[in-house]
Amino acid sequence: MNMDKFEEGLKALRPRLHRYCARMTGSAVNGEDVLQDALVKALHARAEGAEVDNLEGWLFRIAHNTSLDFLRNRSRNTVVPLTDDIEAAAMPEADIVEISFQTFLRLPELQRCAVILKDVLGHSVDEIAGIAGCSAAAAKSALQRGRVALRQLAQAPEDIRLPLMSDTDRRKIAAYVQLFQSGDFDTIRAMLADEVKLDLVNRLQLEGRDRIGLYFTRYAEVAKWRFAFGAVEGQPAMLVFDSEGPMERPAHFVLIDWSENRIIGIRDFLFAPYVLEGMDWARLG
Repeated sequence: MNMDKFEEGLKALRPRLHRYCARMTGSAVNGEDVLQDALVKALHARAEGAEVDNLEGWLFRIAHNTSLDFLRNRSRNTVVPLTDDIEAAAMPEADIVEISFQTFLRLPELQRCAVILKDVLGHSVDEIAGIAGCSAAAAKSALQRGRVALRQLAQAPEDIRLPLMSDTDRRKIAAYVQLFQSGDFDTIRAMLADEVKLDLVNRLQLEGRDRIGLYFTRYAEVAKWRFAFGAVEGQPAMLVFDSEGPMERPAHFVLIDWSENRIIGIRDFLFAPYVLEGMDWARLG
């Protein structure tokens, strides 16, 4: 497989890989962080001459291990080896997609891995075993137990993740959104730190206030968006809606990092619509 086909494969599989990473980490945003790390590892391994016969299986193996690294760094649950064989049917796809990422996070890692790969992404038990690095029997057992546990967890009252933010953070993001709504991008540019970083997720990364000015120019030129103050997974965010449709669900969102009153980071998910699937969000203004 040449490099062009390899990179095309990465692009095509990115939404599926994110579906896995988001549910493994319990967060759409953290899932994207893990996915980016996994893709960097994959590109590095390929540049070092790694042979790839089954691209999807190879990438999911990297994404799986990167997810576990993330969870262990956050002191989450450890992998639980499972041997009991409990028969349980898969949940309908429409039901399982509606289950929150936080509910998946309450499963032991091997059960979570097996249910996501089989019931969300359609992998076989043998493929699960290859990705998780366990036996087919352990993968099957984890799948059965995970299905039972997930049904029980899905029926329990769900914890609502309230957007807890300080008055200062609330004022900052509300002011940022108001400037977007009024088209006052010059004022926003004046708020940028010299070393500000822009991550246009799944498209490009830039650093330095002089280099990211065109980012605001593009928004100024496009009239299709409406902006609202809100929260994504408890973080203050600018929600972006399609101006031609109802404001029932954002088309994408933007996260802002601050140092004092200076903007040091902008993370815009315009080109990563797959992140919205199952995402916990709230409109606050």
